[in-house]
Amino acid sequence: MKIILFANTDWYLYNYRLTLAETLKQQGHTIILVAPEGAFSSRIRQLGFDLRTIHLSRRGIYPLEELNAIRELFRIFKQEKPDIIHNFTIKCVLYGSLAAHITGVKGVVNAITGLGYVFTRNNLFTHIARPIVRGLYRWLLKGTAVIFQNQADMDYFFFRKLIGKKQGILIPSSGVDTNLFTPAPAKIEQGLVVLSARMLWDKGVAEFVEAARILHQSGVKALFALVGDIDQGNPSSIPIDQLHAWEKEGVVVWWGWQDNMVDVYQRAQVVCLPSSYGEGLSKSLIEAAACGCPLVTTDIPGCREVVQEGKNGFLVPLGDAASLAKAIRKILKMKAHDLSAMRQASRKLAINEYALEKIISKTIIVYNQLDI
Repeated sequence: MKIILFANTDWYLYNYRLTLAETLKQQGHTIILVAPEGAFSSRIRQLGFDLRTIHLSRRGIYPLEELNAIRELFRIFKQEKPDIIHNFTIKCVLYGSLAAHITGVKGVVNAITGLGYVFTRNNLFTHIARPIVRGLYRWLLKGTAVIFQNQADMDYFFFRKLIGKKQGILIPSSGVDTNLFTPAPAKIEQGLVVLSARMLWDKGVAEFVEAARILHQSGVKALFALVGDIDQGNPSSIPIDQLHAWEKEGVVVWWGWQDNMVDVYQRAQVVCLPSSYGEGLSKSLIEAAACGCPLVTTDIPGCREVVQEGKNGFLVPLGDAASLAKAIRKILKMKAHDLSAMRQASRKLAINEYALEKIISKTIIVYNQLDI
């Protein structure tokens, strides 16, 4: 079969779906990746993949740019005549499904990797855009297979009648390589607290910084590290000047993008993600869990699934820096045998629920069940 994987960034394809593409290629399928040109495009091509680039804006909606993106997508689909198109993220789901309908592609898989900015933020733009996006979903998702990463998102689509009951499929996360992401107890640095994410307000970075302030002021000795790059294409991106200001204040350090996240998680005593983003299922949390990290995250869909309260971490209310600080302190002050039990629980959860080979196997089953 010829299969197209379409995402809004080459970063997403490289970090989240490359192993799926490699597995499909090894099985004899022809794989084409589609995304805007970016910093990871050369890496993808060096691995031998056919990457087609389109111009796709991620910061707002600009009618002429959107039409051009759909035209570019239409040309690729018409030229390649794929058997299956797998779309990731809102714009790609909508534009990919539209182009598939126009070009007659029968096998369409849409991945709802979280509700995203339009459904989780409240401002003038999202209030206008939300009913429009719901209407487009209702129209364009007809006849497609729709994969969700958490039950709450799938229930939302059912409740709003955006899809039929037979369309929804639950596959939790994009998976984690549990052979690569492994614990290394000897490397753990006492007091290292990590937030790993793109530097977005929606990822709870400000709450993390405030929790660090609270703990520093109460005499807790710890290093609070922000790990991740800025994302200028996202409306929720944190200005680089703000990140430098926090560093200058001495409350956190910003390590930026790290190629070796295994090493970061293996060193961390605690990993946090106080997100309000509307995650599908947090990649950073399952990677940290696979490395045996105790976790602190928000009690929202896409985050809560990775934490068994009190066993491998703690859940905190949305936007509550004081509760976040309290949960972090609890883990930092734990006795060695209690910490060890938490690490083992995290590792066990990652292997049982989110191992990459299980997730890929479930995805390929979806492909095989399509009526093409």
